[in-house]
Amino acid sequence: MAVKKELIAQGAESRLYHYRDRVIKERVRKSYRIKQIDIKLRKQRTKAEARNLKKAAKLIKVPKVIDVKKFRIIMEYVDGEVLRDVISTTSREVIKQVGEYVALLHSRDIIHGDLTTSNMILGDELFFIDFGLSEIKNSIEAKAVDLHVLKQALKSKHHKYYRNAWRIIKKAYLESYKEGEGVLKRLRRVEARGRYKNRG
Repeated sequence: MAVKKELIAQGAESRLYHYRDRVIKERVRKSYRIKQIDIKLRKQRTKAEARNLKKAAKLIKVPKVIDVKKFRIIMEYVDGEVLRDVISTTSREVIKQVGEYVALLHSRDIIHGDLTTSNMILGDELFFIDFGLSEIKNSIEAKAVDLHVLKQALKSKHHKYYRNAWRIIKKAYLESYKEGEGVLKRLRRVEARGRYKNRG
């Protein structure tokens, strides 16, 4: 009996399928875009994501890229629990590893772009997934915004554990990235801008 690929997630930009021991990420066509521009953008973004995944794989645990075809990335399937669903029972060491992973990425100017606990899988090891918004950028501002996204995700989704988790992550980040203090200083400015906008 043939094994069909199973749709496991769908977002604005792509669909994610599970097939055997593989995950297939397929960028979907946008009907509002001119066809030639749409094809070009999807190809560029698919290649960029695959390239950034391969760079990240030299530093942390991410799904292994097996093949790239036009608008598709074929990756290994990572078995485990989404960190979002198990953070209440997760060890201090795993939370610390989140900070270490972010530090390692930032040390090589890899900006994840969507650092939330929904994009972290905990099995035998911790994996970061979904590099669809990632970029290579030597920018303190971009790294601060990356951390801001993570901090806000913790605050909104895991309010009960937020303060302790953020304290552990921040400490690990500083210990693992020599330029971390500068990024955290910029993070405070990013947060201040947000508070100013909210008051306005």
